[in-house]
Amino acid sequence: MSRTVGQVPADVEEAARWLAGRVVRTPVLRSPVIDGLAGARVLFKAENLQNGGSYKMRGALRAVGRLAVAGHTGVIAQSTGNHAVAVALAARQHGLAATVVLPVDAAPTKVDRARAAGARVVLAGTGVEERVAVAHGLSDESGHPVIDAYDHPDVIAGQGTASLELIEEAERAGTPLDALVVPVGGGGGVAGACLAAAGTGIEVYGVEPVGCDSLARSLAAGERVPVAPSPTIADGLRPSCVGELPFAIVRNALHGVVRVDDDEIGAAFRLILMELKVLAEPSGAAGLAGALRLAPGAGVIPRAGVAPDRLRTVGVVLTGGNVEAALVARLAVQRPAEVTTVEGVAA
Repeated sequence: MSRTVGQVPADVEEAARWLAGRVVRTPVLRSPVIDGLAGARVLFKAENLQNGGSYKMRGALRAVGRLAVAGHTGVIAQSTGNHAVAVALAARQHGLAATVVLPVDAAPTKVDRARAAGARVVLAGTGVEERVAVAHGLSDESGHPVIDAYDHPDVIAGQGTASLELIEEAERAGTPLDALVVPVGGGGGVAGACLAAAGTGIEVYGVEPVGCDSLARSLAAGERVPVAPSPTIADGLRPSCVGELPFAIVRNALHGVVRVDDDEIGAAFRLILMELKVLAEPSGAAGLAGALRLAPGAGVIPRAGVAPDRLRTVGVVLTGGNVEAALVARLAVQRPAEVTTVEGVAA
């Protein structure tokens, strides 16, 4: 990670050029019903339709591709699921061996997808610290580099290409974005979004589950603050601490962070399923839950003092769609919750 933060913005455009034809240029979706609820035009970047089922494929493919060119024969990754799946798929494309470290309570769908992609799967604990320790131990044994799920410039640049495509497509359609909303786990995706939106005037917001709000607390404190993640249906959004490089990028660029609870995420999941007719995982649906908190009259106070009712077109990165069938069944029949009654933006 020798490159400075100031050099990363150019990497998003470079990554976009390199990834062209290697990843799916996913569609942008819209629903009049959701527009009405949000009081704004909401454009969804459907990365649930990406190779591997999530936008993690972008960063993984960029990072693995560069390592392959450098002569590495294998890679190691740790995550709660989607990054591991993406690294496994990217490694297979480049003929590299892959070992992925997942928590013992990882979603079986994600474990199966990683194995199906040819990766060796190692299960380790439930917290990120345990997985990181195991991943680095495996790296020491094998000599294969670790591709971090979010604290890696190539991963951030790759993830940022999803936001860049959404920004470009909204411009071409004559509906340029006023705001961009991205779910936050370790912060790689929202950091990439900030880089993609730099100089455009687009307000970038992160979304975290209540109790998994390391980024919100870190912004308030002015330094990275770890948390003991609370249980949440958004399993991809529960790292214990925002990444060092993502925090350095977003601390002066992010407009705010919205906290949402599981009821709101579940309600957003149902809206996506029934109105967009696509399947998102709860971690991806959190983006819509956050966008609905930014609806006019929701009482959200933006970090820079810009009134939410000025937001006319809001982009949401629908980050992934890898979800257990049993969870889909449970969430699909639960009663929709009110989406504008909990905490709002944290500075």
